[in-house]
Amino acid sequence: MLKHKRLGTLTLAMGIAVQATAQQMPVTVKRNDQQKKVEVMIGGKPFTTFLYPDTLEKPVLYPLIAADGAVVTRGFPLNPKPGDPTDHPHHIGLWFNFENLNGLDFWNNSYAIPADRKKQYGWIRTEKITEAKSGNTGVLVYQANWTNQNKEVILTENTRLEFSGNQNQRIVDRITTLKAVKEALFTDAKDGMLGLRLAHELQMPTTKDEKFTDSKGIVTVVKGGTDKIPNGNYLTSEGKTGDAAWSTRGTWCKVFGKIGADSVSVAIIDHPQNPNYPTFWHARGYGLFAANPLGEKIFTNGKSAKNLKLQPGQSVTFKYRVVISNGAQTPDAAQLNAMAGSFAKH
Repeated sequence: MLKHKRLGTLTLAMGIAVQATAQQMPVTVKRNDQQKKVEVMIGGKPFTTFLYPDTLEKPVLYPLIAADGAVVTRGFPLNPKPGDPTDHPHHIGLWFNFENLNGLDFWNNSYAIPADRKKQYGWIRTEKITEAKSGNTGVLVYQANWTNQNKEVILTENTRLEFSGNQNQRIVDRITTLKAVKEALFTDAKDGMLGLRLAHELQMPTTKDEKFTDSKGIVTVVKGGTDKIPNGNYLTSEGKTGDAAWSTRGTWCKVFGKIGADSVSVAIIDHPQNPNYPTFWHARGYGLFAANPLGEKIFTNGKSAKNLKLQPGQSVTFKYRVVISNGAQTPDAAQLNAMAGSFAKH
């Protein structure tokens, strides 16, 4: 037992040493106010773009690109690739919102919602970029309003995004503070909060069709069958894998698989200061990868619930780290535990 503990400590130390010695690459953050986008380059290579045009119902980071050039997010609907699944058109890149705030569904809103139903959905409208800075760590800070369709503000959002990377890794740290303008009730719901739609390759293989109904009764069917491209799998900090990761709690969760010749993984790390830590994982085999601390009721089969109410002037902060890795191997549990420990101090 002692030998195993020493080996574990050695592995952890080696992992930290590798991270410490990996040379950080310069990050370029380039804003384009006219086109309502901010481009992020790491080591001279495209990493992601912050998109906030009026045509989108929320701001997103899209796409996300690993250090080797592999795109880890789905192309559809903004830039579909051949064979891309076309379900859930509101799944775009990396985003942050929720299914039920004051009865409005922010999560499922998209161009696909019929006009006569649109009033049931919320909108996140980016008001301004307050900082866009290049350096060893790139920084993007923006302000947004969570509104109904009449642009009446429920919450104000202030988000800080920090970007960094090295030869085989890309990192996004997201710190979001939501402040209530009027009473704001997040009613426990399945779809939230930090969401990412994975590339086709990182889906889990399946032969089953899946049927989903959103909070407003709109049905989406995801086809299984003969698709040979998906080869992904999930692993959580608690050792849950595959479909068993869904609805469980954990400090981190990673999806991993092959894109081309490289192994690629995307890990989401929760922060101890977040509400309802450690988060529940809304990790689906068809490619939705989300951390949702406010979905307790459905994830526990009704045994408990987590509603969050903010009175006017009150605020809540959510912090997440997203780590995209590629190479012969992706980070193991010891390395991810070390990353989570480091992020906890952030």
